[in-house]
Amino acid sequence: MSKGSMVGNIAQDLGLDLKRLKSGKARIFSGDSKEYIELNKEKGTLLIKEKIDRESLCAKTTPCALHLQMILENPMEMYSVTVEITDINDNAPIFQTEEISFEISESAVTGARFMLDGAVDADVGINGLQSYSLQPTDHFVLELQSHADGGKNVEMVLKRPLDREQKERFTLMLTALDGGEPVLSGTVQIHITVLDVNDNAPVFTQKVYKASVIENAAKGTKLTTVGASDADEGSNGHVTYYISKVNEDGKELFMINRDNGEITLIGQIDYEKTNHYQLDIKARDQGGLSDSCKLIIDVVDINDNRPDITIISMSNSISEEALPSTVVAMMKVNDPDSSANGHVHCSIAENIPFSITSTSNNFFSLRTEQELDREKEAEYNITVMCSDEGVPSLSSSASLRLQISDVNDNAPVFDRRSYEAFVVENNTPGLSIFTVKASDTDSTQNARVSYILEDSKINGVPVSSYVSVSADSGAINALRSFDYEQLKDFHFRIKAQDGGSPPLSSNVTVTIKIQDQNDNAPQVLYPVQTGGSLVAEIVPRSADVGYLVTKVVAVDVDSGQNAWLSYKLQKATDRALFEVGPQNGEIRTVRQVTDKDAVKQKLTVVVEDNGHPSRSAVVNINVAVADSFPEVLSEFTDFTHGKEYNDNLTFYLVLALAAVSILFITCVVVIISVKIYRWRQSRIFYQSNLPVIPYYPPGYTDTGVTGTLPHMYNYDVCMTTNSRKSDCKYSTLGGQSVLVVDQSFTETLQRAMKEKSLLEDSDSPELQKPPNNDWRLPPNQRPGPSGQHRFHTLQQRWTPYEKSRAGARPEEAGAGAVGGTGPWPNPPTEAEQLQALMAAANEVSEATATLGPRYNAQYVPDYRQNVYIPGSTATLTANPQQQMPQQALPPPQALPPAEAPKAAPTPASKKKATKKDKK
Repeated sequence: MSKGSMVGNIAQDLGLDLKRLKSGKARIFSGDSKEYIELNKEKGTLLIKEKIDRESLCAKTTPCALHLQMILENPMEMYSVTVEITDINDNAPIFQTEEISFEISESAVTGARFMLDGAVDADVGINGLQSYSLQPTDHFVLELQSHADGGKNVEMVLKRPLDREQKERFTLMLTALDGGEPVLSGTVQIHITVLDVNDNAPVFTQKVYKASVIENAAKGTKLTTVGASDADEGSNGHVTYYISKVNEDGKELFMINRDNGEITLIGQIDYEKTNHYQLDIKARDQGGLSDSCKLIIDVVDINDNRPDITIISMSNSISEEALPSTVVAMMKVNDPDSSANGHVHCSIAENIPFSITSTSNNFFSLRTEQELDREKEAEYNITVMCSDEGVPSLSSSASLRLQISDVNDNAPVFDRRSYEAFVVENNTPGLSIFTVKASDTDSTQNARVSYILEDSKINGVPVSSYVSVSADSGAINALRSFDYEQLKDFHFRIKAQDGGSPPLSSNVTVTIKIQDQNDNAPQVLYPVQTGGSLVAEIVPRSADVGYLVTKVVAVDVDSGQNAWLSYKLQKATDRALFEVGPQNGEIRTVRQVTDKDAVKQKLTVVVEDNGHPSRSAVVNINVAVADSFPEVLSEFTDFTHGKEYNDNLTFYLVLALAAVSILFITCVVVIISVKIYRWRQSRIFYQSNLPVIPYYPPGYTDTGVTGTLPHMYNYDVCMTTNSRKSDCKYSTLGGQSVLVVDQSFTETLQRAMKEKSLLEDSDSPELQKPPNNDWRLPPNQRPGPSGQHRFHTLQQRWTPYEKSRAGARPEEAGAGAVGGTGPWPNPPTEAEQLQALMAAANEVSEATATLGPRYNAQYVPDYRQNVYIPGSTATLTANPQQQMPQQALPPPQALPPAEAPKAAPTPASKKKATKKDKK
């Protein structure tokens, strides 16, 4: 029957009123089976809910019926309802195999029977298997044998002997027919092979065998053993066993030993799939004769299946405004085990606002238990736990994730009840004053807050011309520059609105207070300053001390300390006569007015506020010291032509100070530059390449020998252009000592110091022995510069040769050599040389101080060297022919002869001389 077809009128059959069905909430309970029948409460009829297949419900069981219960409430009643399922011919007979093979001995006698595999028809009754037909029927006919259980065995009976020599193989067609309308049929081919001589068929000891096995039994488990005997001997008596027929789902579960008939388990048995198996076993000998029996196997159930949870319907999200008992999910829980092993109970956690109930057998629904609030919990992870009643109990769980969808049920909330901000006047338009902030506990669009400036007016002007509010951030910006003197404070309201539908909003009051700046100078109200006319205050000469001349009245439109005014007298003709009150601005006399006081008195009063920076105003007051008005008039006729006080005195004072500072800095820079210039000139002069010729005293006293030296030694010394680095070398020529000045030699003072180390070594063959003790001179008579002449150090190297020095003739020595005649005295000791150098240094310092303008870098006189030989009265004079002209210098001018002044004794020279005299 199709869905919705009426099965019967249960209300009429049970004699129940339709109202009773409605009030009693009548429902059909079908137990564990699928709901095929449903109840129509309006009509009281049973209807087909699902298509019914009798073969799947009852198989071969007849009659086939659905056992239902109709349950009523208030009062609770239950009625048992049995619905019988009648069969229709919707299944054709089916053979288990596509073909059947027989090997039949030709000696088979007429009437021999051959068991055939029967067909299977799922239908029952007249629609089930009814008859068989065999074609052709030349040698065989069919016979049916009925069993007590209703089954039928099909046997093929030989009606005419076979002759292998005539026909060795036969092919027959076996047809199975049912009794339905129309008739359905199934066919199978039978292949017969004719064998020789076997006249005894095997015979089983039992026609029906029974066995039981626990589900999930291990493979290889032995179930039972069947046996058959054959009266023949030899190979014709050997019996083999095989399974000829088995349930569709048991073909690969069982195996029989072909030799001994032992049946073992080779697959996995599941009670939930099949709890009963039936096997047809055949025993056949070598001649093709066979016998058959049945084996019935019962499967024993164990609790090996966990409950299976199937989500039939589920909501991924639910609104937070959902009512209690709203169904969130529907589940079916199935446990294929039987009896207590298949009874299931489900539960969830207790700390969530949900509950699970069973609507019918194995069906559960998840419902809300109380109101939901997304702001407290936006998501729930619900775990449903289902367990059976087996021992031990098995359970399974399923997790459901449920989102709580937001409803716009919360308005934005400001973080303050009211806002107050301060803005300094004279602000820049567009200045950000501050930011309001509102939050919304809803989510997504419902939590998006926009800020709106509510319409209002300030002194008749819309507030939108004063400030603006950012719709996204809530930042408040000033649209104009505020003036404290015009507007001290104002307030307005800001609305925060979310993006829900419908939108929710809240508002807050914002107060803006303008802070004062000292942007207004004091204004003098009295005395009034006029441009053209002259106003003067008259003070009689008889005025006493403290006489009130006038009062300066001033105001400042600023507020607070910016409006506190102070008065001071800046300028007055006679400061000792008047004073001004610092707080009240009253001008009073300080002393008694006398006749000596001038008639014309001019006062300048400065009014200053207390702001930072402070602002001020100046008022000029003319005061006349007189007893009558004509006297005042005669004295003040030319008063206005007087010199006007400069209001910009401060500016000019600052300007003058800056000019003086710049002049001072310029002078300092010039002085430093001159100092640097002089220092650089002195350095340049010191490093100059111009020659400097030393001067020595005209003579020395002979203290070493007796008599005189008749020979005169004449030396010409020619210096190089870099005289500071010159050196003297002494060489021998023709057995005579010659003093040679080498221009290319650049021996420095360091080399001379090395020479000293050689002089200290008395054993050196290159050094001449120190002079005798008779050669002694006082420090002021030793060679060196004297007078107003520049000293230049001449480094000399003493080369001993036969303990004497002889100079060549000037014409033999050549340029750059000093010539002389006669023996050369022994050189001075090192100590004497050092004393001479120290004395020369002292004389140089004194000579430099008295040099004057005659000595400069442009002109250097050509001094000659006068050498006096100790122990001789001869004087070495300059040879004009030996003089070397100096390039880039003018010819020397003749200077008046002057005696070389004695070197001024210094403390160092005095000390050295004293030591020398003591020796």
